[in-house]
Amino acid sequence: MPDASRNDRNDRSGHPCPTTLRRLEKSAGRLAAAAIARMDEALPWYRAMPPENRSWIGLVAQAGIAAFTEWFRHPEAPQAISTDVFGTAPRELTRAVTLRQTVEMVRTTIEVMESAIDEVAAPGDESALREALLVYSREIAFATAQVYAQAAEARGAWDARLESLVVNAILSGEAEEGMLSRAAALGWRSPDRVVVVLGTAPDGDNELTVDAIRRAARHARLQVLTGVLGERLVVVAGGPGDPIRIAKALIGPYAPGPVVVGPVVPDLVSATRSAQAAAAGLKACAAWPDVPRPVLADDLLPERAMAGDPGARRQLVEEIYRPLEEAGSALLETLSVYLEQASSLEGAARMLFVHPNTVRYRLRRVTDVTGWSPSDVRSAFTLRTALILGRLADAEQRR
Repeated sequence: MPDASRNDRNDRSGHPCPTTLRRLEKSAGRLAAAAIARMDEALPWYRAMPPENRSWIGLVAQAGIAAFTEWFRHPEAPQAISTDVFGTAPRELTRAVTLRQTVEMVRTTIEVMESAIDEVAAPGDESALREALLVYSREIAFATAQVYAQAAEARGAWDARLESLVVNAILSGEAEEGMLSRAAALGWRSPDRVVVVLGTAPDGDNELTVDAIRRAARHARLQVLTGVLGERLVVVAGGPGDPIRIAKALIGPYAPGPVVVGPVVPDLVSATRSAQAAAAGLKACAAWPDVPRPVLADDLLPERAMAGDPGARRQLVEEIYRPLEEAGSALLETLSVYLEQASSLEGAARMLFVHPNTVRYRLRRVTDVTGWSPSDVRSAFTLRTALILGRLADAEQRR
């Protein structure tokens, strides 16, 4: 009498295991329900999810078992596993379910299917079904990695465009409240100290430059928004510490040349002011051959004023000239004479008919009032420029 099992294996369907295939098709719904029940029992994160997400995960599990059935039916045909299994779920699910959680979900489903092999497989087909499930589990692992890699790549490209828009808005002076939500989507956590660092971008791949800035920021525990705009590398940095320390922590990826740090501002919307000062400073660096690297934009106030920066001119008048004027005419007069006498205490004292100690005391008062020391060559240049601009402003008001 011919072997019934052998005849079954070689029936008209041409499939080597037709009975097992039919049993697998009939068991697909039951296996999917068992997999979902196992997930609910063994995976706390699944139980804590909203019903909508649990429903999508159930559909993915069903699609996975259906895809395995099709795989088992045509093992020689090319299979689009990622489309067959994950195509049922919305793209947003990759944000709600982590890669680790997806691996746990796939593992649980495969374990349920493995435990049912003896029940589903026809006698003698157990090894064939187990081997097919092993091959399929490998393919589903690759498909899972592909889905999350594609999602990460798309998200990365979108984040890069969004970050470029935020940085450009800050640099162009178009920052507004709506920008805060876009920055928040990029992980910006609204630090209370923000500076903008500007310099020349290096040649080569801009993405590598941006990645280098991010690595440096993580090492320095700073928040950054960054981008390459034309030839300039722009970094909006938030975190504790003085601006020079922040700039030194991030300076590695910049190309050789000046790197200018804008003043500290309290929030991202105000970062436009820091960016504009840094941009004006970068333009004015050509007037200071030995400019430090990095340099504060405020240290370039004289050069910025001469280059036509109205903000620098206003700052020199309002922060140096006006406070000296309010402190009394003696300070303005003493500072002016001292600078005209080539920073000579004795020469200034003779011109003012006072003791050198009086000149010394008044100069200390100038430092206290302005924060700039007349005895320092660089500070004296800044003070002299402020005096010139202040006198010009006074003359303009008298007209």
